Amino acid sequence: MSSDEQHKRLMQGNEAMARGLVENGCVVAASYPGTPASEILSAVQGWQAQEGVEMHVEWAVNEKVALEIAYTASQTGLRAATAMKQVGLNVASDPLMSAAYLGVVGGFLVVSADDPGPHSSQTEQDSRMMAMVAKIPVLDPDSPEQARQLTGTAFELSEKFSIPVMLRPTTRVCHACQDVQLLPVQDLKRAADFQKEPSRWAATPKFRYQLHLELNQKLAEIAAYEPTAPRCLNPQVKSRKAVVASGPAASYVKEILGDLGLWDSISFHQVIQPYPLHSAFAETILNAFDEILVLEETTGVIEMQLRDRYKVQGKLSGMVPEAGELLPEIVERIVARFAGLPAPAEPPAAAKGGRRPTLCPGCPHRASFYAIKKAAPKGIYPSDIGCYTLGINLGGVDTVLCMGASISQAAGFYQSYRVTGQQRDIIATVGDSTFFHAGIPPLIDAVAQGARFVLVILDNVTTAMTGNQPTPAHGTPAGRPVDIESIVKGCGVGFVKTADPLELPAFTSLLKEALAFSHTAGVAVVIAKSPCLVDRSAPRQKRRQPTVSKACTGCRVCVDRFECPALTIPPGGTQVVIDPMICSGCGVCLDVCPVKAIEREETP
Repeated sequence: MSSDEQHKRLMQGNEAMARGLVENGCVVAASYPGTPASEILSAVQGWQAQEGVEMHVEWAVNEKVALEIAYTASQTGLRAATAMKQVGLNVASDPLMSAAYLGVVGGFLVVSADDPGPHSSQTEQDSRMMAMVAKIPVLDPDSPEQARQLTGTAFELSEKFSIPVMLRPTTRVCHACQDVQLLPVQDLKRAADFQKEPSRWAATPKFRYQLHLELNQKLAEIAAYEPTAPRCLNPQVKSRKAVVASGPAASYVKEILGDLGLWDSISFHQVIQPYPLHSAFAETILNAFDEILVLEETTGVIEMQLRDRYKVQGKLSGMVPEAGELLPEIVERIVARFAGLPAPAEPPAAAKGGRRPTLCPGCPHRASFYAIKKAAPKGIYPSDIGCYTLGINLGGVDTVLCMGASISQAAGFYQSYRVTGQQRDIIATVGDSTFFHAGIPPLIDAVAQGARFVLVILDNVTTAMTGNQPTPAHGTPAGRPVDIESIVKGCGVGFVKTADPLELPAFTSLLKEALAFSHTAGVAVVIAKSPCLVDRSAPRQKRRQPTVSKACTGCRVCVDRFECPALTIPPGGTQVVIDPMICSGCGVCLDVCPVKAIEREETP
């Protein structure tokens, strides 16, 4: 085994990027969890502990706060990074735009993980477009190993040109596994040293114009920066056709050209820095080739910088799909068509069937939504971003816009019906982490504007959907927990009560009480507090599993309306069967069953 092989480890792309951050002297890292970027900060914490590195690593309350904390560290001369998913970058866009003008001292890296498809996001927006708006360079890795390598390149680029740099992995890079090189961790031996320069760090609009001119000059120089220049991977080829690709599409093209026997007949160029595209490369490739195919996800960022609509084929020309992932089979068909070969047969459509995604057995959110439907059967139910979005299966979710929007939309529904002389029951739902992230300002606004609705804060004591990251309610060793009920009262809400949704009758009665309050007195908040069953660190009461008696009529209320995966009626069966392998013993089904045919086992 070679020394290189001895210093490799199989890891996910997110772990590889975390390794790259630690290896390259990152001192401050902040993030808010969001798939596909969630594991980056956790991995940073792991590498920090393994290497014994002095760092500040934090789960911030949202992406805006995370970016501001990390950026400030860069102002003191330290290397810093923030990580988020692509829609999180929307939340952080305000400080990002300003930071581009102000520049950096220590290297500052923004990791924005895109989700073409999308697999777990509201949109499949392209973060590279945000980089173009902000006027910062963006690097596009094709694999976990390249993602690790590009963290170092990004820090060097950032410090050379005093500019934030974006690293834009996609889901396929974040969650792919590869043997990744482990290099020694750099100790840059820097001390925080903030140099006061009000004309720059607190620049007024007059000076921002000058900073904008300087930013434009930086971009022009970055477009000639050799370490991030595009690379021709088969320079021996003499051809009038070329393929230009970036990100995962580039890794697919490498294999597909070989598989189709085209490696020696079509020139292949990989773009590492999609924006700003290197000006010399753009000029050279347009002069050297008659036909150019551009493959990238998800928007034609490279394509739009190659200003020749006759030679260039891609998303804008209709050659490449403008939505969805560029999967290997899609790339293969496009490349074959570009080369004039018969297109490979399309794979058969995936078989339909199976159970739709649903909340876990025993999830307290299921009980909350069931109670909401009981308390306000004709209500309007704005909801939010989290695993509780699956409340749509129970009929308890009508809208999902973005994080925190359930509260704003509840207020919007109230005001819309009020001005037209109508009254509707409105019950909004938001998770505990999402409430901290983006729910407090709209709640204050709702109270100040006299809105009337019920807000149910689904407090499962964790950020469940992204891997059970802590919320501010947990506090930190250096800080203290932040109490949700105290915040709600501080926002001016007149009705605030906490209850366990697994105690279904009492919780349903509480919701009816909250609705009565909201009809006349304003916003009412119910905190549905019960720990996530997936979070093994959370304390919970041990419960005995229920059984089904012969009184079961097979009415399917527990199976269809409550939709617990542990409750089924077998094919040809007439009564409910409880799957003991997945039943959590929460016991809510005892209260759901209309004929009381589900009972607790008597054995301890």
